[in-house]
Amino acid sequence: MKNIVLILAASTLIATTAVAQVKAKNKPSISKVRLTTFKRAKSLDNGVSISWLEQTWNKDILKRDIDQHDFNLLKVLGFKSIRLPVAFGFFEQQKIPLDTVLKRIDAIVNLCNKNQFKLVIDCHYGELNDTSYLTETPRIINIWLILTKRYKNVSADNLLFEIYNEPPHMNEKIWKDAAYNITTAIRKVDVNRTLIVGASNFNSIYELSRFVRLADENIIYTFHFYEPFFFTHQGADWVGDQVATVGVPFPYSAEKFPKLNPKAKNTWGETNYAQYSTDGNEQALFDKLTIAKKWGEKYGVPILCGEYGVYNQYADLDSRCRYIKAMRKTLKTLNIPGMLWDYNGTFSIFTGNPSIETLPDCMKDAIGYGVKN
Repeated sequence: MKNIVLILAASTLIATTAVAQVKAKNKPSISKVRLTTFKRAKSLDNGVSISWLEQTWNKDILKRDIDQHDFNLLKVLGFKSIRLPVAFGFFEQQKIPLDTVLKRIDAIVNLCNKNQFKLVIDCHYGELNDTSYLTETPRIINIWLILTKRYKNVSADNLLFEIYNEPPHMNEKIWKDAAYNITTAIRKVDVNRTLIVGASNFNSIYELSRFVRLADENIIYTFHFYEPFFFTHQGADWVGDQVATVGVPFPYSAEKFPKLNPKAKNTWGETNYAQYSTDGNEQALFDKLTIAKKWGEKYGVPILCGEYGVYNQYADLDSRCRYIKAMRKTLKTLNIPGMLWDYNGTFSIFTGNPSIETLPDCMKDAIGYGVKN
């Protein structure tokens, strides 16, 4: 009898241990570092990119500045964080001294600190691809080592680094290898800085869904969301004939839907035209953003919608407002922090130079102006 009791007790202990191991496997404990990273990701919500130091097409790229007036406006509008895209590779090609660029970044770092904004410095321009990665990756690393050393004493809660904007359509293994090498190099100098990494194919949510997270615990994973692209980039000449159809409303309206531009025939623009009655609505936004949400939950890592917005030359104002409002609502529902593209460029929410006076009423409503977050 005594032996039977001992056997039963041992069996209970083994079973209890097994259950505990299964629970631990299903619900792994989150490290303190990753908890901090989640907190930093959340602090980037209600963010906006400042299109300026990435405007490689602008011959006056270095002849203007962002100043306290802009920060006063951003604060009034309720923005909490800023993403600063910088075309480091372009400046290098143009033989513009890096120190000239760094002084402008210094000014933004100081203004963010003064005005209590979180800041993301984004390496926005480069020529990384499947054939150039062996020479391009060291160049990117060199830039980040300079920046990491320069800003090492800036609070890691307030300054984050986005290692490379929109890696192109390339072999996912090559991109992951490049991302690993870049992050590893930064970690040799600064172990506390939170890094932001996206997937290939221009930070696609679909590529993110296939991406395997890096071993580094202190990374936020970003994606860019411009779906439906047929609407958000209508008329954008740099995209091509695929988006030649303009006057596309959001959400879809059969009465207001334009005829397909003949230039878009036999392109994916024709396919998207046919699908827009399904894709052009808030539910479709939710369904697609859920792809990124589920990926983040799968790996237990923070995610960030690093860009969303609408090209403002051809999309009508009311549609743009409805889209941005729907995006903000959906991101909030899914608890995904988002950063709008952009403050003062071709996707700007203003109708002129940034000011309260040039911010349309529907856009005030879309961004929650006057609503406490």
